[in-house]
Amino acid sequence: MSAATTRSRTARTPAPDRLCAEAVDLARAAAEEAAAPGVVGEHVALVSEGDRVVTHYFESKEPGYRGWRWAVTVARASRAKNVTLDETVLLPGSDALLAPEWVPWSERLRPGDMGPGDLLPTEAEDPRLEPGWTGEDEPLPNSAVSDVSQELAALADAEDAELTTLPATSRGSIASVADELGTRRARVLSRYGLGLAADRWDEEFGARTPMAQAAPASCVSCAFLVPMAGSLRQAFGVCANEFAPADGRVVSLSYGCGGHSEAAVMPKPPKPAPHALDTMRVDDYPLRPADDSGSVPAQPDGSTEDLGHS
Repeated sequence: MSAATTRSRTARTPAPDRLCAEAVDLARAAAEEAAAPGVVGEHVALVSEGDRVVTHYFESKEPGYRGWRWAVTVARASRAKNVTLDETVLLPGSDALLAPEWVPWSERLRPGDMGPGDLLPTEAEDPRLEPGWTGEDEPLPNSAVSDVSQELAALADAEDAELTTLPATSRGSIASVADELGTRRARVLSRYGLGLAADRWDEEFGARTPMAQAAPASCVSCAFLVPMAGSLRQAFGVCANEFAPADGRVVSLSYGCGGHSEAAVMPKPPKPAPHALDTMRVDDYPLRPADDSGSVPAQPDGSTEDLGHS
């Protein structure tokens, strides 16, 4: 082995300084001063950190810190015989029990985690939302569109139409129309937000679920389906069958279950046959037949003595 190779390896991993390596008692005293009493265990290792710099490792008996070690670094100045304390810290070992990687709360939150009184803030640039109608596009008082709005307001008053408006809106105005359409809010759902909601609903109550695969018909033809408002009504509705698995839930029009309104219609009970009566009078039936009702006369035709009968 060449001298250059030896010097290169020595520069990378210097040999522990003898005085620093022997300063185990100094390192233990520093660890016990920083830790709670009785939690500093046996001396397990030492590592050379550089010229005249050594780190001593002690076993940690702290509850909840399995596999951790107390690391105490000591150093010595050049040509000095006194070893001084540099640093004391608790570090994890190779088999230490570590906390999981930190995840932001917005990524940890799951459906059903919110409770009474909890507040769920939304980001200012949330991709699921987009700005609603703010009133900035209200026409000027002398514009042609303003005249049309005034005519609509007068027509609404004449027909006594009941419109739900905010206190600051006038009937027939753009703000009134925005209120009716449900768009006069600070933010409304974006197409991205609608798509996320549709994917969730279709995954839980969609055509690919086992219940829908075994259903006799889809929800689009069920009488218990309540249509939704907005663009989602083209693909979703709300189930109103209390015995169905999706009662009160948003279901896809292609979803289905055995509670379909036309799946098994119960037959009507048969009507009893009417009584076969053609009269209401009472018929008299004699106990004995009449004399002239039989084929044999009741009285003999002649004397039976001529025939040898007695």
